[in-house]
Amino acid sequence: MQQQGVTVETSRDMHDAALAAMTFSHLPPVRLSCIRSLVVPAYTGPCLHPDCKEPSCEGNRLSITSESPLLMHIQLPHHKNARKWGKAVIEFDVPSDLAQLLHTYLGAPRKALLEHHLLIGDTCPYVFMDMHGRGFVAAAVLTLYWQKWLVSRGGVPMNPSMCRQVFVDERQSNSATAGPSNQGAAMVMGHSVKQWDKWYDMQYHPRLAQNAVDGMQSWRAAMLQSHPPAAPDLTLSSALHCGHVLVSDSEESRYQSCCSDSDIDIDLD
Repeated sequence: MQQQGVTVETSRDMHDAALAAMTFSHLPPVRLSCIRSLVVPAYTGPCLHPDCKEPSCEGNRLSITSESPLLMHIQLPHHKNARKWGKAVIEFDVPSDLAQLLHTYLGAPRKALLEHHLLIGDTCPYVFMDMHGRGFVAAAVLTLYWQKWLVSRGGVPMNPSMCRQVFVDERQSNSATAGPSNQGAAMVMGHSVKQWDKWYDMQYHPRLAQNAVDGMQSWRAAMLQSHPPAAPDLTLSSALHCGHVLVSDSEESRYQSCCSDSDIDIDLD
């Protein structure tokens, strides 16, 4: 099948590229539950979250705020910590490269996929869809799709949650490159830096231990510099029996007697 020079195969490739970029590339690793529930800008219906009771809620949405220049925005009122955060919404402007990729996919490629998979008149409100043109009904389904896609590209069947571990491990490492603040990145990921340490930072305890040992050397050097050890008292004993020199660490130290060779009786018989 071919639609305006766009095939179903290339359309699926464009879909997968956009999905991969959303999962871990241009953004801190967003939760799969947020990615699979993201609706397209053209959707005008009610919020599709099953537990939402807010009449004005637009759901987890990708929107276009400007066509020229292209500006896109993501808002995620429904995320794992929404209730804990007092219904605070995760929202941000989409980076320009990712916005261009999403905008391209949402045009002819997505239309080709819908026409290929669905009956005339049917549609899918979600940005990303399975091999039948439907939204991913669960995170496990999206995980399986992701793993199969990686294998088809010569990769290993890695769980998308490992992207979060890889990202957190780099951000918390001693050699982390310049990047987003930990607090901001954790918020986009739908949790906190404290949760990083508990669930995603596999090197948390070994790194703290090593940092403590490394830091101890600086502490030791500073303590020796500010409190140098007292020099020993090199006092010679006044009661020497021989030519040996006895060194005392203090004036109160008692000397042990020492016998010279001449003091020793040697019986040669």
